[in-house]
Amino acid sequence: PPPFTGVWMGDSKLCAIGVHCGNHITSHGLALNCCTDLTWFEHIVPCGLEGKGVTSLSHELGQHVTVSHVLEPFLDSFQEVFDCTLVSSEDPG
Repeated sequence: PPPFTGVWMGDSKLCAIGVHCGNHITSHGLALNCCTDLTWFEHIVPCGLEGKGVTSLSHELGQHVTVSHVLEPFLDSFQEVFDCTLVSSEDPG
């Protein structure tokens, strides 16, 4: 929900997106919680958002979902939405 970034399931964040700019360098990242141990988030205020939680695909779907299950469809969707071509560091050239 605006103004919060990421992907949300109710009041719980499923996917975090971040951008940092400084010293003429821009870095960005994305974290999709697949089968994350959510108990670690009980000890912090995730993303500094009081009263908000964190969830995972495994928790929401009620079954074990690994990164390998979602990586290919996630990357395919990313390329389609952002109209780009992803290049792996393992790709030659």
